[in-house]
Amino acid sequence: MTNRAAPAPGEPNTGLLLYLPYREMEARVFQAVQEAGFTDLTLAQGRVFQRIGAEGTRLTALAEQARVSKQTAAVLVQALETAGYVRRIPDPTDARARLVCVAERGTAAVAVAAETVQAVEAEWRAHVGSAAYARLRDTLQKLREISDPYQGVQKG
Repeated sequence: MTNRAAPAPGEPNTGLLLYLPYREMEARVFQAVQEAGFTDLTLAQGRVFQRIGAEGTRLTALAEQARVSKQTAAVLVQALETAGYVRRIPDPTDARARLVCVAERGTAAVAVAAETVQAVEAEWRAHVGSAAYARLRDTLQKLREISDPYQGVQKG
């Protein structure tokens, strides 16, 4: 292993190296969810859906975290609600606002996704070794400190 400050010409940059495994995991989770019978769930809906916090999340926060417009998030949430994946409830902290919460059907889809994530992570751990995988996770957690504006923030 070399200690280079930057990738050699023609080699992928670190951002791309981080993105490629994410894309693979996302594809595998989406496939598993589809195969489990949640065929009406789209990838775009899933990207918003996965950002819903345990106590619910406001639409504006979902839009910001998913990096889509509020209008796009509203359309996606409406489709999720129509399909029974989410429900909207009044926000107890602000009578003018509503929270998007995971509904029973959504909880079932989350279970499939979580199982798939665990399987993918187990494959990655087996491929690189437990020690390297632990170092990778530690390093990514450190990078998260400077790259995740939502770290430590409730998904709401």
